[in-house]
Amino acid sequence: MTVIAFRSKEREVVDPVNELERRLGLTADEDRARGMFFLGVLDVVRRESGEQAAARCLAASGERRFVPFFLYPVSSFLKMTFSAAELLAPRLGGFDTAMRIIGAQATHDFLDSVVGRSFLMLAAGDPQRLINNLPSGYRTAVTYGERHVTWTKPQEGLFNMFRDFMPHTYHEGVLLAVLQAVGTRTARVRGRPLSMLDCEYVVSWF
Repeated sequence: MTVIAFRSKEREVVDPVNELERRLGLTADEDRARGMFFLGVLDVVRRESGEQAAARCLAASGERRFVPFFLYPVSSFLKMTFSAAELLAPRLGGFDTAMRIIGAQATHDFLDSVVGRSFLMLAAGDPQRLINNLPSGYRTAVTYGERHVTWTKPQEGLFNMFRDFMPHTYHEGVLLAVLQAVGTRTARVRGRPLSMLDCEYVVSWF
């Protein structure tokens, strides 16, 4: 049985409304994400809180519908995910935990796609190989940001993200689900924000 361990330094309590507004202020029109990720957020909310709650999150995004591989403004995605995480926080154990679960859903949805399945095939069950391919995967999924991988040990590395609009807890969920997808017994991810849009993640497994 795969065991996933979250190893994140607890951050200071942040006002989600203020954080959302700060992140929105840094976006540009060309910063976009695939529709599958919007649909994944709605799936999580629908599963945990029902159809009416999902409708509220859809309304928060300002969009009407999504096609999985079409590109939509990341500003809409931020509004939807923050709305979803606030709504789910009481049920799931807090805002950050809700963000991690939403991030994990994004990984599941991407890896279930034709493109994602090709990444899994290329990895051939090797976690390091899959992590090495992640920067390319992100370029397929979104139009913004840069990602780099540096290995410090055979089973431990640094995954750096620059100009990425999502909170670090969201990507902790993404990266843990990536490691889980190739059958790691115990995976750990610790995110450390460097600035509002830059973050370093230590990833390891046994």
